[in-house]
Amino acid sequence: MEIIRKTIDKDEKYLRQISVPVNLEDNTYKEDIKVLEEFCSKTKCFAFAAVQIGIPKRMVYLKNTTLDMENYDNPDYNESKILINPEIISRIGQTKSLEACLSCLDYAGVVSRPYKITVHYYDENGKEHKDTFEGFEATVLSHEIDHLDGILHMDIAEKVFKMNLEERKAYREKHPYEIISKTGEYKIPEINRR
Repeated sequence: MEIIRKTIDKDEKYLRQISVPVNLEDNTYKEDIKVLEEFCSKTKCFAFAAVQIGIPKRMVYLKNTTLDMENYDNPDYNESKILINPEIISRIGQTKSLEACLSCLDYAGVVSRPYKITVHYYDENGKEHKDTFEGFEATVLSHEIDHLDGILHMDIAEKVFKMNLEERKAYREKHPYEIISKTGEYKIPEINRR
């Protein structure tokens, strides 16, 4: 089965829908996880929301949540963590970085995210968790949870650029991931659909 990635040029309305909660009593969600895992295992990405491949359910796949770009380029590196029905229950501090997205093609944006988030979620076996994620890991997960709510990184970016992968790498060399604050309440930015 070919897995089709949704992109803003053809599927923006689809990507902007709010994903539905996964019914953990219905084991068909495990087939959706297999599709998500298959796609992510073959794709260079930090993480992926199920809606990005045509599964509008509240599931996120974390693949690489480190700033080490060697891991990003290494197809064998895979954290392989599934979060089902993730809900951010706490946001603290602030970071800023250039974000990109496989669904948004060459559109990158400078985005503010919380430094630390606490997330309530279920794993692939239906076990409940409440974990805290910090730094870049919190940034990656916040980006993916936004996808589940139909929000694209461009909607909350301070600046949006059109740049290819090499241009993004060069920009990040000059403007690395910035930790503004590790404490204090995070103010959620206004959504500005572009």
